[in-house]
Amino acid sequence: MNAGLQNIFISLGAMQLARRIPFDDPVVLNYVRLGYITSQIIILGTYFYVSYKVKQKNDQTVLKYGTVYFFPKNSSILMIWFSVLWTVDQPSPMSSTSGGLVTTTVRDYDLSEISKLLRGAYFGIAMMAFFHFYLKYTQPLFVQALMGLKNLYDAKPVAIYIFGKPADGDLKRPWKAQSMLGPAGGPQTDSASITEAEKKVGTKKED
Repeated sequence: MNAGLQNIFISLGAMQLARRIPFDDPVVLNYVRLGYITSQIIILGTYFYVSYKVKQKNDQTVLKYGTVYFFPKNSSILMIWFSVLWTVDQPSPMSSTSGGLVTTTVRDYDLSEISKLLRGAYFGIAMMAFFHFYLKYTQPLFVQALMGLKNLYDAKPVAIYIFGKPADGDLKRPWKAQSMLGPAGGPQTDSASITEAEKKVGTKKED
């Protein structure tokens, strides 16, 4: 089972469990708040530590791949928000821009991926503050504390720099986003795609 489906089932289970928690008890609510804050400190602290490890290792190996960034037609503001927070590196029938060639280093690539994870964490904290303090929702505190830790465990930079897993297989750079309905999608790393992207870059320079 891939990470996307796991997150759905864990989230559903956490919501069922949250219904059994007496959030109307101020003591219980404060414990849940403390648990959420603790989980976010762990998440942010881990990402900052991984960022430090990336800079310390300073891997200057060249990484080259083809990529596509897109906004679906008739996108809502919320969709654009998520597109900014999570860059989609794969072709799509909804694409409005052509593919390009990305040439970077392992160090810079890893730091950019960690930056995306940090932006996602900050956005989640901001949304939770809105839901809890403005809309007075309490159950999401418990659910998001668990899901945040699950996403931290699934994060590929964490797997490599914390758990010491080799960067091959699913962890081979550039990393591909997990799909719930099919194979993982992501940057194009085959030689044909890279060659095509290089031709497009050359054409743009000539223009």
